[in-house]
Amino acid sequence: MSGALKLIAQRIALGLLLLLLVSILIFSGTQILPGDVAQSILGQSATPENLANLRAELGLEKPAYIRYFEWLAGLMRGDLGTALTSGVPISEAIAVRLENTLFLGAFAAAVSVPLAITLGLVSVRFRNRWPDKMISASTLASISLPEFFIGYLLILFFGVKLGWFPSVATVYEGMSFADRINTTVLPALTLTLVVLAHMMRMTRAAILNVMQSAYIETAELKGLGSFKIIWRHALPNAIAPIVNVVMLNMAYLIVGVVVVEVIFVYPGMGQYLVDHVSKRDVPVVQACGLIFAAIFIGLNLLADVISILSNPRLRHPK
Repeated sequence: MSGALKLIAQRIALGLLLLLLVSILIFSGTQILPGDVAQSILGQSATPENLANLRAELGLEKPAYIRYFEWLAGLMRGDLGTALTSGVPISEAIAVRLENTLFLGAFAAAVSVPLAITLGLVSVRFRNRWPDKMISASTLASISLPEFFIGYLLILFFGVKLGWFPSVATVYEGMSFADRINTTVLPALTLTLVVLAHMMRMTRAAILNVMQSAYIETAELKGLGSFKIIWRHALPNAIAPIVNVVMLNMAYLIVGVVVVEVIFVYPGMGQYLVDHVSKRDVPVVQACGLIFAAIFIGLNLLADVISILSNPRLRHPK
């Protein structure tokens, strides 16, 4: 197990280093934006004295590297800063938004991951036959359409014409679980259709690669059924690439929800980020960008750890 633990420790160290580099990029990117933050907050009618006072209050007179280290020190203490437009601590304002985004991502993952694996297994079982071709064609069609187009189509048919689900995904504190599920069906279905094809096709390719192995031929010679061979022998040995692609798509479900949340006016992190980008609220943009990066890096790190632990040669070195 020592080899696996060493690799896991290396992955964690690299993940932390990557997060540090991303924080530098996020801070640098927000600092080089054109325009003056103080001017955008106070407006064109602000006097030079008011602008100077606000810049001093925001610390804009300090060198960029000093402001970065102060921001990083605050992050280490759990302080994300204060929103310029509202004066509210970002950690308080962002907590509910992050919870909503995680709920939406978990809802979409709970539907898309089992469905993608099941469709991948069915495609392998009926390879080159009509079920395989129908599944491949439908999933490729869904992945070829952009998120906003899928979202508007779902709103048109299921929200406007059929009236099954609300077109605006408004959730609030104290809302019952059933009502929350009903409200988020359309954005969750949009995300599911976007990520389904990638996971399904990777599941299919990974299992087909394993099906060429000698032990699969031995199982066939023993008279085992094709689906039992796929489920009991091929799938467990193809789990590593499947886990990787599932984690990548789960990261997208959390990080890539900006467009979907804006379409359905869903009160999550993506909508919060877009609202404050338009207001040029730099601390909020920095905090949202870093949280998205941390989630993406964390899920990829988890995929690496699972892949390492699923490799028997690393778990049981000679």
